[in-house]
Amino acid sequence: MDLMTLLGIVSGLTLIGLSIGMGGAITAFWDLPSVLITLGGTIAATLVNFPFSDLRTMLGVTKVAFIEKLDDPAEVINDLIMLADRARREGLLALDSMLYSIEDDFLRRGLQMVVDAADPELIREILETDIAQLEARHRAGRRVFESMATYSPAFGMIGTLIGLIQMLRQLNDPAKIGPSMAVALVTTFYGAMLAYLVFIPLAGKLAVRSQKEVLLKEVMLEGILSIQAGDNPRIVEERLRAYLAPGARDRVSYNSYQSQAVTGYEQ
Repeated sequence: MDLMTLLGIVSGLTLIGLSIGMGGAITAFWDLPSVLITLGGTIAATLVNFPFSDLRTMLGVTKVAFIEKLDDPAEVINDLIMLADRARREGLLALDSMLYSIEDDFLRRGLQMVVDAADPELIREILETDIAQLEARHRAGRRVFESMATYSPAFGMIGTLIGLIQMLRQLNDPAKIGPSMAVALVTTFYGAMLAYLVFIPLAGKLAVRSQKEVLLKEVMLEGILSIQAGDNPRIVEERLRAYLAPGARDRVSYNSYQSQAVTGYEQ
């Protein structure tokens, strides 16, 4: 589980709540009609703007920001190097008995096509389509959050206008002007909080996670094609190391595993 996402939201709410509490009663910032206008309006506008399929996709990819943890690319590359070594020494069919223990569906399907002697261009086409669809799903989820980040401040302003209209109708009672004005501004506060503490950061997190996941899939794709081509494991190592940041390349080494079986892939 990615605790940083949850920690960021909770810590933001906590710090804002503490600052409010130090300046006065925190209950003054709670107003149910303002919540209904801001949050309810944002959800309603989102339902109008997006088809149900996009909303369902958004719910599916949101867990990426909170739950899913990506594999370490360096570890994946080390495993691909060992698979390349096994295939070069014993033949591509030797990989067949190892497929059942590969947890990643993308890597397993790619290697299965290699074992089945599929054409390299066909393998590339299928796996690149898979990557493109992954990006499309993540992009759809980000669009929903980015739109909600636009709607929530707008509905906060609508709530403020509603509150101001109600306040102006009570100008004959000066004692009610101050509290009414405070309630009117609360909706703008809610809209800004939702946009800048929840929706925009979640969209950003999905963009970062999507970029990392796509990079991991591209590493797997190049590794799979190198294995099928019968490339020397050292060549596979150098080719895949190029995908990593310089600081992470030291964790990739064919020599350190040359006499070992691939972790988790033993027969």
